[in-house]
Amino acid sequence: MEARAGHTLTLLSLSLLVLLLGACGDRPPAAAASAAGKPVPVVVQRATSSDWVDRIQALGTAHADESVTLTAKTAETVARVNFSDGQMVAAGDVLVELTDRTEVAQLKEAQAAFVEAEKQYQRLLGLVKQGTVTQSQVDQQLAARDSARARSDAIRVRLSDRVITAPFAGVLGFRMVSPGTLVQPGTVITTLDDIRTIKLDFSVPETFISALAVGQRIEARSSAYPERVFEGVVSSLDSRVDPISRAIMVRAELPNPERLLKPGMLLGVEVLNRPRTSITVPEVSVSALRERAFVYRIDDALTAQEVEVRIGARRSGEVEILEGLNAGDQVVTEGLVRMRDGARVHLVSDAAGTD
Repeated sequence: MEARAGHTLTLLSLSLLVLLLGACGDRPPAAAASAAGKPVPVVVQRATSSDWVDRIQALGTAHADESVTLTAKTAETVARVNFSDGQMVAAGDVLVELTDRTEVAQLKEAQAAFVEAEKQYQRLLGLVKQGTVTQSQVDQQLAARDSARARSDAIRVRLSDRVITAPFAGVLGFRMVSPGTLVQPGTVITTLDDIRTIKLDFSVPETFISALAVGQRIEARSSAYPERVFEGVVSSLDSRVDPISRAIMVRAELPNPERLLKPGMLLGVEVLNRPRTSITVPEVSVSALRERAFVYRIDDALTAQEVEVRIGARRSGEVEILEGLNAGDQVVTEGLVRMRDGARVHLVSDAAGTD
C-alpha cells in the first residue's frame, strides 16, 4: 500500500511539472523576454517638425480669363478672312472684312455734301454781316451742314460693322466662314479666348465657409498632366450659397503662361488652409484605446515610456501631434505588439541610422 501511494505521488509530481513547462512554453515572446530580462527589439523614428497645411478638396471647371464669340453685325458677304484656326492675335487685329462697296460710295457722297454745306455756311456768315441775308438763313445752312456730318458719321459706323476685329489679345478658335459666305447678324465667325490666366470655378460645402478667404493658395491638378501642379489663389467667393446643394461657388485664378490649361477642363482642386509648423510622427506609431491615443517614446536609457498624445490632421502615412511630443523624440514604429510601459528595448534601426 505504501509503495502504491508513493508511485501515485510521483505521477502527480511529473504531471504538474509538465503543465508548468507547457505554460512557460505558451508565454508570449515579450513576456518571455521580460522574464529573462532581455531588451525588446524595436524600430524607432524621430518626431520631426515640418510644414503642415489643411487641404479642402473639390472639383472645378476651367474658364478663360476673357472669352467671346465673334459674330457678324450686319447682313453681307465675306470679302476677306485674315486669320487661321488657333492663331494668336493682338487686340485690334482685323480678322474678317465684309463687302463694303456700297457704304464706301455713300460715304464719299456724304463727305462731298458736307464739304459743300460747310462752304455755303461760311459764305452766308459773311453775307449776314453785310445784312444781305437773314440770320434764319444762316441757321438753316448750319443745320444742313451738321446733318451732312451726321450722315457721314453714320456711314462710318456701318463701315466699321463690316470690319471684325479682335477686342483683346488671345487665341482664336475654328474659322466658321470663308470668303464669299453670306452672313447674317449673329452668324458665328470664330471664338476668342485669353487663356494666359485661367479662372477656375469650383464649389465647396457651406461647412467650410469660415475657412475660405480671398488670397488663399490653391493647387490644381489635371488628368491630362498628372505630374504637374498648377498653383493659384482664390480671387472671389460667391455672394450666395446654393439652397439645393448647400455649397458656395469659389473662383480662383491660375497663371497659365504655357497655355497648357484649356477652357472647359476638369481640374482637381485643393485649397490650402491654415499653414503652420507641427510635430509629425508616422501614423503606424500611434495606438488608440477607446478615446485615448498614445505612442511609446524611447528615452536615453533605452526604456519605453507610454505617452498620451493629442493628434490633429493626417496625411499619407503621417499624423500631426498637437500635444505630448517634442521634435527629436524617438517613437516606436515596429515592435509595438511586444511593447509595454517601462520595457527595456534594443534599437534595431531608426530614422537617424542608429543600430
